[in-house]
Amino acid sequence: MTALEILFWLSLALIVWTQLGYAVALAVLARFRRAPSRQGSGSELPRLTLIVAAHDEELVIGAKVVNALALDYPRELIEVIVACDGCSDGTAQRAREAGADLVLELPRGGKIRAQDAAVQRAAGDVLAFSDANSLWEPSAARELVGAFGDPQVGYACGQVRFIQGASGREGSNQEGVYWRYEMAIRGWESRLSSITAGNGAIYATRKDSYLVVDPIMGHDLSLPFNMVKRGLRAVYVPGARASEKMVPSLGGEFARKRRMMSHTWPILLRGGMLSPRGYPPGYAVMILSHRLLRYASPGLHLLALASNVAILALGAGPAQWLYALTLTAQLGLLLAAMLAGPLRLRPLLLARYYVLTTASPAAGLWDWLRHGTEASWEAAEGTR
Repeated sequence: MTALEILFWLSLALIVWTQLGYAVALAVLARFRRAPSRQGSGSELPRLTLIVAAHDEELVIGAKVVNALALDYPRELIEVIVACDGCSDGTAQRAREAGADLVLELPRGGKIRAQDAAVQRAAGDVLAFSDANSLWEPSAARELVGAFGDPQVGYACGQVRFIQGASGREGSNQEGVYWRYEMAIRGWESRLSSITAGNGAIYATRKDSYLVVDPIMGHDLSLPFNMVKRGLRAVYVPGARASEKMVPSLGGEFARKRRMMSHTWPILLRGGMLSPRGYPPGYAVMILSHRLLRYASPGLHLLALASNVAILALGAGPAQWLYALTLTAQLGLLLAAMLAGPLRLRPLLLARYYVLTTASPAAGLWDWLRHGTEASWEAAEGTR
């Protein structure tokens, strides 16, 4: 086997592993691991502070506060803080009118610094965080807090469901399909060890475990692996459910993921994720499989395509038909993604979603290297 063939098959194997094989391996291993018990589920509920960082969210903040106050959690034990990050609209006023316990009007510093400011004022023993456009199911707070009955748990995230907008028109974005797959993976990770990432819609941490991170390094990715490095667990609680509108178009979803990836690369390269120090061996494999290889997928795809073309150009002998087949499959994926625009068939839309979201880490890296990453953010298209 030539060096080009080794490069091709290695690239292809790593792509298949991070996109599919890893999930299959987790599912098999999880069948032999007993689900962890929810220790302390019948004990007294802790005081909970729910923090919502908001920038110009007057259209949704009132409904968010009402939703938070309607949770199945004793009113005297829940505190709702809205941290307005340089808002220029009526977010603060509408949050107060809806009944928020504390509204902070802060200069623009980004979501993380707004959350930090709210944490300093929080009275709760457990801190929960949510996006302004995320609505929690009534039982979500109790479910999320229940994870902390295990003293080894430092971080818990719930399940977010992405729904179409109110127009009822089916959008081209296939995020819902991907997210259901991602949630299944996180469930298996949590059962075996700890999750490798959370989500901004619904998560919580103990107040004494809260970490102050660089303002461009979001909690979704920074907190779970840092909890593990501190000897704690980061878990997924599927019973704690929230929902929010998805970006309706694939173009909008690509822009959102591109922005997210411009925040991810600093965490990976400067924030400590890449360093295995503090990781148990199994968790190190999870980080490699679910994070590092996933972010390297654009490069792996380019290597697989380029080496495949080179092998055919140089001649592969009796295996020529096999390499012609693999090249056809790769080009077929790209063609399907291109046809998704005019045809809008579900298989084609899934192909386009895969191609665009796989390209987003490369685009995010380019943005970060070219002009850095700002701590501030704007709401994604069509999600309010």
